[in-house]
Amino acid sequence: METNPKAAGFNAQRLTRISEHLRKNYIDGQKIAGCEVLVARHGHVAHHETLGLMDIERNKAMSEDAIFRIYSMSKPITSIALMQLYEQGLFQLNDPIHRVIPSWKDQQVYLDGGVADMKTQAPEQPVTFRHILSHMAGLSYGATNHPVDKLYREKEVVRGDGANLDSFVNKLAQVPLHFEPGTKWLYSYATDVCGHLVEALSGQTLDAYFQEHIFEPLGMTDTAFWVSADKLDRFTANYERGPNKELKLLDDPQDSTYASNPSFLSGGGGLTGTTADYLKFCEMLRCQGQANGERIIGPRTLRMMHRNHLPNNTDLANLAVGAFSETAYEGVGFGLGFATSMGEVETGALGPGDYYWGGAASTIFWIDPVEDLVAIFMTQLMPSATFNFRGQLKNIIYGAIED
Repeated sequence: METNPKAAGFNAQRLTRISEHLRKNYIDGQKIAGCEVLVARHGHVAHHETLGLMDIERNKAMSEDAIFRIYSMSKPITSIALMQLYEQGLFQLNDPIHRVIPSWKDQQVYLDGGVADMKTQAPEQPVTFRHILSHMAGLSYGATNHPVDKLYREKEVVRGDGANLDSFVNKLAQVPLHFEPGTKWLYSYATDVCGHLVEALSGQTLDAYFQEHIFEPLGMTDTAFWVSADKLDRFTANYERGPNKELKLLDDPQDSTYASNPSFLSGGGGLTGTTADYLKFCEMLRCQGQANGERIIGPRTLRMMHRNHLPNNTDLANLAVGAFSETAYEGVGFGLGFATSMGEVETGALGPGDYYWGGAASTIFWIDPVEDLVAIFMTQLMPSATFNFRGQLKNIIYGAIED
């Protein structure tokens, strides 16, 4: 991919700090197998580089067409899809979800007790589309020792083979909410519910909807819920950091569950794709909902999506429950599918007003409307909280802007 740092307003020499930093601190010591990083501004790619390996076991170098598991970077795509249907007048943000999912009408809120003696009550207000888009519905990932999360596991509320979005949301209806909807923030299965809502409102399966309304218009030819046989040689290996701080193979690309079409289409974390494809999605966001001559989402709708929807314009540090997420909490708000920085002083980081998210395998992206900037970092290391790639890259990238 051709780069032009000067046209993008960067000092080219200072941008080389990106590769120097990543190679010295992560690649050479094999803290990560490899990565791909891309920075663009004003529509010009300023920096694009692949480093290290995409597959240690096969000694395959990282390539520009490598396919990554983007996990929760699927969430912004699903949120855009649902808000496309909002623009068709199919729902209002404050509409209750049970209008589309009837089994949610009798949902309960957890009060106290364990699984056997749990006390619940009816919510003061039902879960709405706004709650489900902003992780304020009272759902979770069912992974802790909280009694409600234990009930998730008992009811087998999981994303996997044999499950589908319809059965999934109806199982969720049987589990109490962690809190009164709209009062707290908890990272959760909420975006998978958004995927079901896309299907229910559009009458299409989620993969077919994505293909027709987002992927095909933007030319995202390598993004899908699975990797077809003809593309498996481009699929990256996924690693975790073992107890001895060495990389341990977590998912072999040639023997991966991603090599077959899943029954559960996870809008919350199921997509795979390339950096080039995700750049097309990000450029659409940077250009206020339009790219490749196609209008994907209206500019006013998009601006509303990356505004802070947390009550009283507070930040996640004051509202979030639990530590697991793809963002820091101080000075960070949350909108309809995106986290957003409330200010440089509040976050202690450059880029006021940027919006972003990341994925479980340490992938990240952000859009900065003020600087007209897009940044994407792809690697495959779990868990995503192992290293602060976003903060480190921000320091280097913003320090290289000159105009």
